[in-house]
Amino acid sequence: MSRSKRHVVVAACAGLSLLAGCSGGSTVDDDVDGAGGSGPTKVSAGYVSAIDQIGLPVGVEAGYFDEQNLNVKLAEPYATGVDALNALQAGEVDFVQVGTPAIAAAQKGIDLVLVGNYTGSATQRSIDETMAVVAGPGTGVDANDLKTLKGKRIGVSEGSINHLYLLGLLKKAGLGTSDVSIVNTEPPDLAVALKTGGIDVAIVWDPYPITALKQVEGAKEVLRGGGYIPFVGYLATTRAFAEKHPDVVGRFLTARAQSDQWMRENPDDAADSATRWLPGTDKAVAEEAMKHNVKQLDPRFSACNYLALDTLAQLLAEQGKVKPGFDVNKYFTPAPILKVMGESPDLFKDLPPVPSAAAIETGYTFDRATAEKACPS
Repeated sequence: MSRSKRHVVVAACAGLSLLAGCSGGSTVDDDVDGAGGSGPTKVSAGYVSAIDQIGLPVGVEAGYFDEQNLNVKLAEPYATGVDALNALQAGEVDFVQVGTPAIAAAQKGIDLVLVGNYTGSATQRSIDETMAVVAGPGTGVDANDLKTLKGKRIGVSEGSINHLYLLGLLKKAGLGTSDVSIVNTEPPDLAVALKTGGIDVAIVWDPYPITALKQVEGAKEVLRGGGYIPFVGYLATTRAFAEKHPDVVGRFLTARAQSDQWMRENPDDAADSATRWLPGTDKAVAEEAMKHNVKQLDPRFSACNYLALDTLAQLLAEQGKVKPGFDVNKYFTPAPILKVMGESPDLFKDLPPVPSAAAIETGYTFDRATAEKACPS
């Protein structure tokens, strides 16, 4: 298979803020919308500069989108999910990869739909293998006794998935947010804060725990994963795009599923690819991070994915970060990935089967109580 690389920058609007885009509509070439057109269908996509989002550029590099007769142009990596959603709203890209920021964005009016996963699990209620707790020297934090978090200054990004992971840990320990000091810290700054004593504990996703261990003498990883929260990451597009180009969405998801399977089977090669697409990424760090990342590469949809998003929406609402009453049924569009699952089962043969009670069909309506029974913890 050819491994040609395309990396095309999508121009950004100056001063763009969420829901204040400079243009609308998709970037797809309507004249070649389909495999029978005069050439590959041109679409654009965006991803955040993070190890767990590397599947999109891997698919471009490995030629999986070419196999689906798609000419995918990638935007420069975004710094955050909010930036990616800004670009989607502005019509600069047709697809983005985004996690928890999708909740607030949807509530603010962006009419997005979730068509697949780039990280998560369709077989269980919670998965968080890419999350870790790194404690500074002499802090006394013990994974076997989470009550040792009490009184500690803990660095997280408020409203992000690492903040929610902390809430999960505190709940398990029987502690509340008033028992710790939460220090709002961006992931790239956590290692410095830990080194200088600004925080006692850093909680964050890969590769930041790995780099913190290398940069802070005496620091130790006291906890990795544990199933405290559902880690989510979705492939998103606009409702208008999904309705106008269902065939494109299906082919896009097929290529992403191919990319995910290749990464699960070749984690070291995937790490090598990450060093090319994420500037400044160390190969050894990428290899360590990819060992955890591949455990969450499940592009399928089931009731468990609805349950995951609903759980996080409730947690964010409890913290006042989003409005309560988020209806996940409005934002999932499962038909395209369900079709891929049905037509290309070999792309998922190495994954654990979806529990029969959690399997869904087009038109599925989420009910939390039913989903909780269907999805193992």
